[in-house]
Parts: sequence; C-alpha cells; structure tokens
Amino acid sequence: MSAPLPDRAILRRRLLAARDRLAPSERRAAAAAITARLHGRLRTTTGAIALYWPIRGEPDLRPLAAVLAAEGRTLALPVIVARRAPMVFRRWRVGRPLVRGVWDIPIPPADEAELDPEVVVVPVVGVGPAGHRLGYGGGYYDRTLARRRPRLVVGVGHRGARLARFAAAPHDRPLDLFVHPGGIVSFRDGRAPAP
Repeated sequence: MSAPLPDRAILRRRLLAARDRLAPSERRAAAAAITARLHGRLRTTTGAIALYWPIRGEPDLRPLAAVLAAEGRTLALPVIVARRAPMVFRRWRVGRPLVRGVWDIPIPPADEAELDPEVVVVPVVGVGPAGHRLGYGGGYYDRTLARRRPRLVVGVGHRGARLARFAAAPHDRPLDLFVHPGGIVSFRDGRAPAP
C-alpha cells in the first residue's frame, strides 16, 4: 500500500520555502538557463506569447521578453479583471510604462489590446509527473486555460519543482512542457516522464 499523497497546501508551503532558500546567484543562474532553453523552443512558434511578471522568487523572464520583443514577437501579460474569473492577456510592449494591477503586479494599461496568445508561459510552484501544475491556489490560470485553448502551455520553474507524486484536481489542465534549468520535459505524448 502506497503512502498517502501530501496535502496541496502543505506541499505548496514546502516548495515555496525551498524556493525562498535559493541564493540570488542561484536564482539568476536558473533564470538564465530557463531563458536559453525557452527561447530555443519558442523559435518554432509564430503567434503571440504570453509571459508573466515575476513575483515571489519565480524565474525572471524579463530578459527573454526583451530578446523576443527585439525579434519582433508579439508579447502579452496576464491581467486579473475580476475575482474568481478567468484572466485576460493584454499586449505587452516592452519598454513602455506598465500600471499596477491586483497585488501590485505590473500589467499593461487598459488601452492595450487583449490578445489570444498561441503560447502561454506560466510559473509553477510544483509540477506533477503527468504535467499538472501546482500554483498559489487562486485558480486564475486554471480558469483561464479552461476557457482559452492556446496551442502550447509551458510551465517554468526551478528544478526542485518536479514532483514524483501529485494528485491533480479535476479542473487542472496539464502543461504541454515544463522548462527548468536542467532541461525541458514534454507531457504531450501521454506518457509520464521520470521525475
């Protein structure tokens, strides 16, 4: 008989505490490795790319955003428009002023166009063996991805985010890929990769 699966809230606290313990130099190195891997993967896409503004020790992809913008790619950032509602994605023109959104997270101003991105890049606290994402528990990405169907959903996180065992909730949509400093894990073929 296998051991019971850990509670999501306990697991989230444990993973966030481990992420908080990373030294600034480790975070910068991890973000640089993720940026390089993700940039290579995004070369095969042509549509808009939704990134995120980093908070709480998430990998900082702003240098990637600058590179993609210089290449002429269309970028977007998620915007919470109402509590318990799906997010929208507004066009992000790198270098132009942003405004403060919910929880003081920078977002594009309301006069920027809403986009339907081909690729959505999401931060993960944890990711299970079948690609299900553990986030902060608000459900914003879950609601958004249930309504929108981007061609590619890519989770990014630190190497310690990989979970050997994780019970997905019924509303969880699995990621297509998980990019971490050590590599890229694909969940598209239906086989659960080794942790």
